[in-house]
Amino acid sequence: MPTHAENLSILTRRKGLIEITREVAAIVARSGIHTGTATVFVQHTSASLLLMENADPDARHDLEEFFDRLVPENTPWFTHTCEGPDDMPSHIRMALTRTSEVIPILQNRLTLGTWQGIYLFEHRRSPHQRNLIITITGD
Repeated sequence: MPTHAENLSILTRRKGLIEITREVAAIVARSGIHTGTATVFVQHTSASLLLMENADPDARHDLEEFFDRLVPENTPWFTHTCEGPDDMPSHIRMALTRTSEVIPILQNRLTLGTWQGIYLFEHRRSPHQRNLIITITGD
């Protein structure tokens, strides 16, 4: 079964959701694979991946706000804070979400739903270089 893999490097500016659908779709198109799956994997413990609504920015804002309230910074009983007050919250937010997503491919295209987009979810406040591996498998 043919496979195609590429690295994708994303520079984040701050905490929040960054849509990467176009970048992943371009890798799928380059793969030449018409039917199969795309696996997107982020190689970090303070960032994650999500399939999320990509039509209304309010949905993304609400999700970011939810995670800020669910796992607040400066929680007094966190001991893993060597990189700052967002250190442990970023790891917990990653553990509550996912580090990989698998999306079906048909006719050499991602088969996302009408309002779905692929997002890198940066959990740290400062800029980071995030590395992703996209693996396309199929025929």
